[in-house]
Amino acid sequence: MRGTQQAEALSRVLADLSEFRSAQDIHGELRRRGEGIGLTTVYRHLQVLSQDGTIDTLRDETGETRYRRCRTSAHHHHVTCRSCGHSVEVEGPTIERWADRVAAEAGFTDINHTVEIFGLCPGCRQD
Repeated sequence: MRGTQQAEALSRVLADLSEFRSAQDIHGELRRRGEGIGLTTVYRHLQVLSQDGTIDTLRDETGETRYRRCRTSAHHHHVTCRSCGHSVEVEGPTIERWADRVAAEAGFTDINHTVEIFGLCPGCRQD
């Protein structure tokens, strides 16, 4: 998929997005830019980019998957505002130790996990 005109167009859009966006949002932006790329192709490319660690994914509170270009290649988590969608990358050593311990207690090895934390950012918080 890499090197195709569609993959390059998707890469440009992802580079311009600062917050997590749905595949439909990304597809809409591609269309606004005049790119003739189908939604199925967008999903396919996003899946490959997610699997190889090029982009981050998270499931929002409605269960929809959202995508954003990774800012780091290290394993990390996100704290995301449930009001405006602003997201911050965070490390979670306590979570990592907990996940390893829980998996080991259940007899599992070679584990991975996803943790998604939602709240209100300082700009949306009502004091």
